[in-house]
Amino acid sequence: MNSLRSWQAILVSLVLAANTIHAQDAELARGAELLAPFKQDLKKALKSGLAEGPAEAIRVCRVKAPAIATALSVDGVRVGRSSHKLRNPDNTAPEWVSPVMRVYLDDPSSRKPHITELGADTWGYVEPIVVQPLCLTCHGSELPPDIAMQIADLYPEDRAVGFDVGDLRGVFWLEFPKETQ
Repeated sequence: MNSLRSWQAILVSLVLAANTIHAQDAELARGAELLAPFKQDLKKALKSGLAEGPAEAIRVCRVKAPAIATALSVDGVRVGRSSHKLRNPDNTAPEWVSPVMRVYLDDPSSRKPHITELGADTWGYVEPIVVQPLCLTCHGSELPPDIAMQIADLYPEDRAVGFDVGDLRGVFWLEFPKETQ
């Protein structure tokens, strides 16, 4: 009889674990969906800025990116971007993001979107930002002198340089309410 109860307990544990994994998969997809407008709007603004030159792209990152994040942070959703090498201290990540970023830095093969429960009614979602060739204009090892001077003027404590293509530049993060069942 004890053996049967042990097997039942194991079965219940497995079912609960499977349900938890299924719920997390659904919330992972929901996090990606909620983050998509931020990424799209930011990319569009950055491309538009770059079309006018790197100086305008820097302005986009400084002015428009925070405005986009603010505009999309509604109805219990909060969105942002951060890095382990910040340019703008206003982009410091919430505490819960740092361990995920550390995993991304320590193990490049782990750079998949991540979901975590932040409390009884909130999820946290993190997605890596990987350096692309165009990023090197403002984030590479050797910046054009005019760009380096503009960045130094705007961000005297800038640490967001020295990247190579494929490096982890930072993360997009999102906090969002759990759906009520």
